Parts: sequence; C-alpha cells; structure tokens
Amino acid sequence: MTRRFQAFLARAGLPSKRFHDLRHTWASLLLALGVHPRVVMETLGHSQIGLTMNTYSHVVPELQRDAAVKMDAVLAREA
Repeated sequence: MTRRFQAFLARAGLPSKRFHDLRHTWASLLLALGVHPRVVMETLGHSQIGLTMNTYSHVVPELQRDAAVKMDAVLAREA
C-alpha cells in the first residue's frame, strides 16, 4: 500500500507523505469544521477523548477563535 500511495503522489505531482498522514489530516479537518470531538474520537477508534484532543491540540486555537466570534455575534445582537 505504501508504494502505491507514493506512486500516486508522484504522478499527481505532490510531495511524499506517509499514508498515516491522511488520518491526521482527516481528523484535523473534521475538528476545524466543527465536528464534535467525541465523534472524531469514535471514528478514530480512540478509547478516551483526552487522547484525541492531545493529539490534535494544534486545531484547538482555531476552535477557540471560532467560539469567540460566535459568542461576539450573539452578544452583539443582545446589546
């Protein structure tokens, strides 16, 4: 599988990546899109939410910014 994946990347003109990197990209994108971390945890097969959130903590600042923007919008309507 690894050789076929590398050949696919080369044909597409993309840099070499590990096949496992697809899993990390997929999980990071789901979290960035606002999918609940518990759903991401379950689809990855992690036994604890802490493992998922520690592994993908680089996505958390973006989620925090999104939450702040949403809260700002709610508070602006109330004022």
